[in-house]
Formats: sequence, structure tokens, C-alpha cells
Amino acid sequence: MAQSKSPLRTLFAPVRALFVSDASAGILLILVAAAAMLAANSALSSEYNELFYGELRWTPIPKLDDLHLWINDALMAIFFFVVGLEVKREMVAGQLSDPMQRRLPMLAAAAGMAAPAVVFMLVSGGGEYSNGWAIPAATDIAFAMGVLGLLGSRVPASLRLFLLTVAIVDDIGAVLVIALFYTPTIKMVWLVASIVIFGLMVAMNRMRVSIFSPYILLSIVLWYCVLHTGVHATIAGVVAALTIPMHRKDGNSMLERLEHGLAPWSAYLIVPIFGFANAGVSMEGLGPENLLDPLPVAIAAGLFLGKQIGIFSAIWIAEKIGFAERPQNANWAEIWGVSILCGIGFTMSLFIGGLAFPGSPLLIEEGKIGILIGSAISAVVGYIILRMTTTHPEEECNDQGDQVANQ
Repeated sequence: MAQSKSPLRTLFAPVRALFVSDASAGILLILVAAAAMLAANSALSSEYNELFYGELRWTPIPKLDDLHLWINDALMAIFFFVVGLEVKREMVAGQLSDPMQRRLPMLAAAAGMAAPAVVFMLVSGGGEYSNGWAIPAATDIAFAMGVLGLLGSRVPASLRLFLLTVAIVDDIGAVLVIALFYTPTIKMVWLVASIVIFGLMVAMNRMRVSIFSPYILLSIVLWYCVLHTGVHATIAGVVAALTIPMHRKDGNSMLERLEHGLAPWSAYLIVPIFGFANAGVSMEGLGPENLLDPLPVAIAAGLFLGKQIGIFSAIWIAEKIGFAERPQNANWAEIWGVSILCGIGFTMSLFIGGLAFPGSPLLIEEGKIGILIGSAISAVVGYIILRMTTTHPEEECNDQGDQVANQ
């Protein structure tokens, strides 16, 4: 006989869902960002700044003389390594391996990077802000998928897969942007050394070396060489990941096993540490007028308006001209909502923001404000639209499951 759900079970169901779904990583980032803001604007602000920006008494690498640099240049290389593993898997055996399936997400991702850059330049007016054009071009996978996780199965599976694929292609674009546009000078000796190390790793792949240790060791050496080239060191993570074999000699998975092993550490430790170290915006000396300065307004507009304009328009035009079909079972309102969610640009946007204005602390802080505002608006509006325009099949499924469990 079916029994009604207990009040406590009903009360805590949304909380439980946060930690058993796609939402958990996104919710963690929200909490981390809030904690960073509180720390940077409280009695702990001096300790917060000293922790991340105070000069280290001893460091094995002179170039990395504070904790913030170790996080952004070293720890984040692991994050980019995981991104590289994910990209390779998708390109070889996933959604990006089929030319027909990758048409729409690649087009949408390209438009979703170009449109925010255009909106940014139009709103900011260029000039001293022009180097920040790529800040609103990136989508944060964890945040965006986290919001979708809060919606349960209301969102069609095809649309979830579409968002994930667009975010992956977006990451590829962001890595290329960092390598091509945010590398001021290149030291050729270190670049040659990096190419040699990369060549050794490719040779190991060709020889089907199936042991993790030599790849990990050479990845660290590659990172050290790239760190001294002038190219941002995190690029080494992506490059190294591309050399990891898909399978061992015995046919068992190698790349996917490594990805599954590192992904939780990346999502639940590395990215939150990065977020806490970079999202702390001190409001001291920043008045309401700073919120309306061209830079934060341009970034927020690029994330919220540029992303949805670029991605939604690309999907609509692609279907109208027969280039590609929209995700299965997804209506236009749902596609609009997901397009807005792509405007959540926390991790990669903060990362690019630090590279765009290295000599101007004020612009870096204003950039963070724009990122946080644009991402927050995109998350809230995207969630509301999807909540209002999708069906609620998960409620029926949960009720049926509870009835079966309680019989």
C-alpha cells in the first residue's frame, strides 16, 4: 500500500538533490564566491590578501613567489589537463567525433564567443578596456550544469548534452584565445624545450606506452618549460592531455580512467580554491559609480546579452537554413533559457580577466565585479525561464518511485 512522503523527506529533498546531481559543483562555486567576497570585505581582508598575495619566504620556482601565482599557474594546470582529457575523449569517441553531431554545438560555441566580444567592445568603447574583449566569451561548465541540475529532469536530456558540448567547445576556444592573444613575449629556448618534451610524449603515445607515470612526469617537465616560455603555463595541461592514449595495449580504457580519477579533484578542490583566491573583490574605494564604469557594464552585458544573442541566433539560423537541427524534444523557450545559462562565465572569465589587465589592479577588480554580476543575472534569469517553460516529469517519476519503495 502506498504511503505519503514524510514532511521531513519532502522538506530536505531539494537539499539532498544538490549533492547527488549536477548541481553540487555549481552550488559549491556559489558558496566559494560568496565566502571570498565576505573575506575580502571583512575584518579578515588583510589576512585574505596576505594569504594569496604575500611574498613567500621560500619557493622552489622564483617566478611563482606568492600563493596566488601557484594557484593560477600551477594548480590550474591540472584543471586544464582535465579539460584537455575531456576534449580529446569528445573528439575521438564522443559527441564531437561525429561531423553531423558537432555541427550545431561548434557553430553555437563560435557564435557564443564572437557575440559577447562584439557586445563588450560596443559597450566599453575599446581604448584601455579593449584587452578585455575575451572575458565574457567563456562559459563555466560547472556553474551552468549546476543550474540545470537544480531543474532535475525538467530539461530534455538532449539539451543537457548540447549545453555540455557547447561548453567543451567553448573551453577549446578559450584555450586558443589565451595562447594566441594573451602571450606578450616568447622565449625561444624554452619553447624549443617544450616542443621536444611534447614530441617525446607523442612518441610514447605512438609506441602505445600504457603506464601513467612517464606521462605524468613529462607533463610536469612540460609545464615547467612552458612556464618559462611566456605562454601561459596552464596551456601545458591541455597539450599534455592530448598525448594520453585512449586505451591500453590490452584494450582497457586509459584516458577515461585518468579523467574520472582527476575530475572530482578538479571540480571539488582545484576550481573552488581558484574561485576563493580570485573572486574576492574588495569594495573598499569602489563606489556605486564604479559599478557603472564601462568595464564591468561591458562584461556583464557581454555575458548576459552577448551569449544569448550569439547562441540562440546561431541555432535558429542553422535550423532555418537546414545546416543542423535543434536539440531533440527542446522547444525554443528552453533553447533560449539554456542560451542564457551559457552567460555564466565564472572560472574561465576570472582567469582571462587576470591575464587581460596584469598591470591594473583597479581594472582587474572591476572586471571581477562585471563577471560576478553578469554570471549571477544569467544564472537567475536562465533558471526562471527554464522553470517556467519546461514540464515537470520528475515529480511524477519521484512519486511513482516513492510508491514502489513504500509498498
